[in-house]
Amino acid sequence: MKKIYLDHSATTPVDPEVVDAMLPYLREEFGNPSSAHGYGRSAKIAMETSREKIAALINARPSEIVFTGSGSEADNMAILGAAFTSTSSRRHVISNAIEHHAVLHSVERLADKGFNVTLVANDGFGMIHPESVAEAIRPDTFLLSVMHANNEIGTINPIAEMGGLAREKGVIFHVDAVQTVGKIPIDVNSMQVDLLAASAHKMYGPKGIGFLYVRQGVRLDPLVVGGSQERGHRAGTENIAGIVGFGKAADIARARLQADQEKLTQLHTELLFELKRVFPDLILNGHPSARLPGHLNVSIGNVAGDELLMMLDLRGIAISTGSACTSGSIQISHVLSGVQASSGVARGAIRISMGRSTNREDFSFIVSSIKSCVEKMTEAPT
Repeated sequence: MKKIYLDHSATTPVDPEVVDAMLPYLREEFGNPSSAHGYGRSAKIAMETSREKIAALINARPSEIVFTGSGSEADNMAILGAAFTSTSSRRHVISNAIEHHAVLHSVERLADKGFNVTLVANDGFGMIHPESVAEAIRPDTFLLSVMHANNEIGTINPIAEMGGLAREKGVIFHVDAVQTVGKIPIDVNSMQVDLLAASAHKMYGPKGIGFLYVRQGVRLDPLVVGGSQERGHRAGTENIAGIVGFGKAADIARARLQADQEKLTQLHTELLFELKRVFPDLILNGHPSARLPGHLNVSIGNVAGDELLMMLDLRGIAISTGSACTSGSIQISHVLSGVQASSGVARGAIRISMGRSTNREDFSFIVSSIKSCVEKMTEAPT
């Protein structure tokens, strides 16, 4: 059976070149980078080389890259770490109700500890407007946390404009860029970002390794203590094989960024056209143009998205009904609820996220399979 993977926003396959780069550090190059002997020095050199490659991808200094175990950990470190260094006179946080749960749960934890939280509104496309942020900023605001692009509906936020507001008001600006690093251009300096989270497995690297960009001069209270690794930001022996893989993935992404972006944008435009031709009443969730390349979130008629997912899986097509982190839940997506989608639209939403291996030659099979499944789900009982 032909297998078609359309869930790249959940995770991407590891690039073969990344695997090749990692293998020596799973075999003979096994040293601890904190060790002073040759094995340790070799690991240290590999780690710092990868740090340089990752920094180049977002126009940062290598010393501003802190390795973590995941994008979620990086988000936690940014929000909680910044909060626990804040003064008693600045205890106000601004975020948004459709952020990833790594952000929302961190913000909820701060609220439980007496911090003041404002969740600014988004429009019907899931976009946060700078005007809403400007209205929410107060004299006691110390942190603004906004995702670069939404993981479920793909809408890209105007980060640079919000970065300017935060800088002007002396507010630390954290961006969850897990879905965008390696997919669209990011410059932490022109965007005026102070903290930025990313994960390797979203950009053809290995799972279990992420990073937090920490602008020089920004203070964070470490969440993991016990050693001086990562310049005191995160204790624990670094995952050298994962870091090397992340560095290689960053190199590849940097070289392919424009070509990949153009290809995936064209592919999602073509697939959306074909779907609309078969399903004239199809609803596109998220922004029509300011969206992640290769990313579609659509609702078709009165069809249940989770049932459609299972039927397509039996045909070898892998899609999603939202964030992989909540895929086991039967609750309606907090993102679609947050953009005021009707219960029917939210219940029927499916996420199609394309990648480097996606071929337009598969589109006729994909569309015909969705059509066949929808017809079976909506045919009248005999």
